[in-house]
Amino acid sequence: MNPFRQGVEPPFKLRWRRSTRARRLSLKVDGARQEVLITLPEGATQQTALVWLEKNKDWVHRALAKQIPATPLGDGSTIPFEDVELTVRHAPDARRGTWREDKILYVSGEVEFLPRRVMVFMHQEAQTRLPTAVRRWAAIMKLAPRQIALRDVRSRWGSCSHQGRVMLNWRLLMVPIAMRDYVIVHELAHLVHLNHSPAFWQVVDRYYPDRAEAENWLKVHGSRILSIGRP
Repeated sequence: MNPFRQGVEPPFKLRWRRSTRARRLSLKVDGARQEVLITLPEGATQQTALVWLEKNKDWVHRALAKQIPATPLGDGSTIPFEDVELTVRHAPDARRGTWREDKILYVSGEVEFLPRRVMVFMHQEAQTRLPTAVRRWAAIMKLAPRQIALRDVRSRWGSCSHQGRVMLNWRLLMVPIAMRDYVIVHELAHLVHLNHSPAFWQVVDRYYPDRAEAENWLKVHGSRILSIGRP
């Protein structure tokens, strides 16, 4: 379906999701995929949504334009690692795999494998650092998640289930520690209130009073982080 009456194909993909929990039509922009996700509540039709999308097309274009595409990983490129930026250096004659020395990330082997090896290194670091941070904050908040899981999700930083399972996007390793801690506190607070009620925000603010700053940082820079190293 074409959301524009003038018959010109949009420069982005449409993806549909129907939700029994949604109360109204909503859309979410994914800059990395140049995609717009439309959520339909019960009773809403795609045709109704397309008319609504046409009315909001200027906003969609602006939102897509603000999303910064990831810089391809290669020799000399940089990648964020907690509070620092690491410079990637290709070391073709080395036999050490991928290793860090201060702010330099060395990658051995054939250059075509460099992007994948960088991301494997980052993922391995995240598997150690992020669960450690969750357990530290859980102790501070006197909470006990039943499980900590890491995933690579394109559109969110974390979630918490009814069963007490806290999921984090492993790309939080590429976010400044203070901003990462906000996401952790946010998800742990859902162990107390599995909603976004005033009581929930009171728990968050008790342990992370600067949440407005963190939310703004993630809104401005999140798209770039979520798209790093993707095809």
